[in-house]
Amino acid sequence: MSFLGLDIGEKRIGVARSDELNFMAHTVGFIERRTDEEVGKKVKHMVDEFRIEKIVVGLPKTMKGKIGIQAEKIFSWIEKLRKEISCPIVTWDERLTTVEAEKALIAQDVSRARRKEKRDSIAAEIMLQSYLDFLKQKGYQKNV
Repeated sequence: MSFLGLDIGEKRIGVARSDELNFMAHTVGFIERRTDEEVGKKVKHMVDEFRIEKIVVGLPKTMKGKIGIQAEKIFSWIEKLRKEISCPIVTWDERLTTVEAEKALIAQDVSRARRKEKRDSIAAEIMLQSYLDFLKQKGYQKNV
């Protein structure tokens, strides 16, 4: 079973997932954010398809580490998602992941149009990898 990482944006949700051992995060793509209902169905489908055991949602804290307006919106969105999904949903600090993703794409000389397509999923991958690395530091071991 894997973890699913979601980087919630106003227009898109970047999606990444871990490998079966929860060692490495990989991009999956993005979900266009039209309605919460539609997004919920797509996330539920991914949970079933990828046999997800936990969803990790990026929490956009302020630079001082506080919970701001955007983070409050994420908490509200998660509550709606919990009504449709039975696996645990946790939040993880995602500060600067989009900036980091953008820098990585520029370094790879990816065109502006392609960067827009890839930025959200790479931000989700960076956020999920950070969470996986934290678990490794804390001694989390996957039961194989």
